[in-house]
Amino acid sequence: MALSEVYERLRGEIVDGTFETGAQLVELVLADRYGTSRTPVREALRRLEQDGLVERGDRGMRVRTRSPEEILEIYEVRISLEATAAAAAAQRYTDFDLIRIRRAQAAMDATPTDDPPAMAAANRAVHEAIWLASHNGTIVDLLTRLNNHLTRYPATTLKIPGRWSEALGEHHALIDAIEQRDVDRAQDLARDHMTKARELRLQIYRDAPTS
Repeated sequence: MALSEVYERLRGEIVDGTFETGAQLVELVLADRYGTSRTPVREALRRLEQDGLVERGDRGMRVRTRSPEEILEIYEVRISLEATAAAAAAQRYTDFDLIRIRRAQAAMDATPTDDPPAMAAANRAVHEAIWLASHNGTIVDLLTRLNNHLTRYPATTLKIPGRWSEALGEHHALIDAIEQRDVDRAQDLARDHMTKARELRLQIYRDAPTS
């Protein structure tokens, strides 16, 4: 099995909870599980460590632990970067960028609300289109990495009652500000949008059952 396949399968099983938080990830065991040698497993683990999904423990690699402190750290950075990306997009977007953002939002508007993974993916696509419109590769890279960290918290804030319609309205207001090249308003709206997401993410974590 190629490195890319091992990476995608292992990443998927971490995100979907097959490998729970703190689970040991032993190269030999994983190689046997995926029917491959230890080399692609080792490289996949290295990539997943860079993604923030696994970490080094006392007995080797393990699924990275989760905590409310980490959520706050991630969102503290993400709020600032999302605001910066929105401001840059308002300054620099091209006609093609705006078309891409509008199409992504139209797809989100049409997403059924009984499919949480589709809702999260549609929401992410809108944000990614705005990131790209910033024409700042560093911002795109950093936000992508932060988003990878959040995949370890799979529950979507968009399923909280009332949040989906609220998020749609916030998106439309933000996109309008970008189209009007209103840099300050775009920045403020993006910051407010992500601050609300942070509070809801903490609510999900706080309300989650413990075992």
